[in-house]
Amino acid sequence: MRYLTVLAHPAENGTFHPLGKELAEEPSLKREAIHHVELLADGTVLLLAEGSGDRDRYREIMRDSPYVVDYLVSGEERWMAVSQFEPTPSTRRILELGRESDVIIEMPIQINTDGSLRITHLGSDPDFQALFRDVVEETALAFEVVETGIYEPDESSFTRLLTTRQREVLEAAVEVGYYSAPRQSTHEDVADVVGIAPTTAGEHDGQTTLTLYDHLDPDALDALIDASADKRSHVEVRFTIDDKLVVVRSTNTILIYEPLQVPE
Repeated sequence: MRYLTVLAHPAENGTFHPLGKELAEEPSLKREAIHHVELLADGTVLLLAEGSGDRDRYREIMRDSPYVVDYLVSGEERWMAVSQFEPTPSTRRILELGRESDVIIEMPIQINTDGSLRITHLGSDPDFQALFRDVVEETALAFEVVETGIYEPDESSFTRLLTTRQREVLEAAVEVGYYSAPRQSTHEDVADVVGIAPTTAGEHDGQTTLTLYDHLDPDALDALIDASADKRSHVEVRFTIDDKLVVVRSTNTILIYEPLQVPE
């Protein structure tokens, strides 16, 4: 698997979204990072972002914005905010292209002081080329390549939201061959290794799934899950074990992806 880190910014000194422009121009606020972004079925965007500064001023801007459907803020000096808002056509198309692509975005996305976004993508070179070609052709977005290479994940950046127990369960599943093809063990074998009650395993959309969401730290995701429950969207946490990409979803599912083969 390869990575490609870019600085993304609107072409011709534009903005990603008028709401983002208003927040960026407010001197009492600082936008820090984006931890989750999703285009919902109703055409609105669900965003989990990190910020600092005057939280009350943030609330005023969100309350008065014609784009905002709903929002929730939690924290003091450095806070997390969940929001649902109407996208611009360009923003909507960017998210659609990302959803259609095989490229994965490593979270969080860093928001720079000049308004640009530092984004790391995971995938293959052909997938990178196809995605960026489509984005540049169909949206008012420009990119500057920062670096690229073989992906060597920093596991701490993926596992902040996970309990030690869940790490043990997932590592055991990989070690006993639960995700091998053909499968070399059962979910009972995984349970025996870590000393828990057996969980349910099955096949979903052609991919192996294991319902281990009970082992997530509920406090880490409650706010986002509550905010997205009425919108019928799910929450994802991604990390790697032995080069396999693990996607934990709030729909009681864990997906394991084999590493992409990089041409010599």
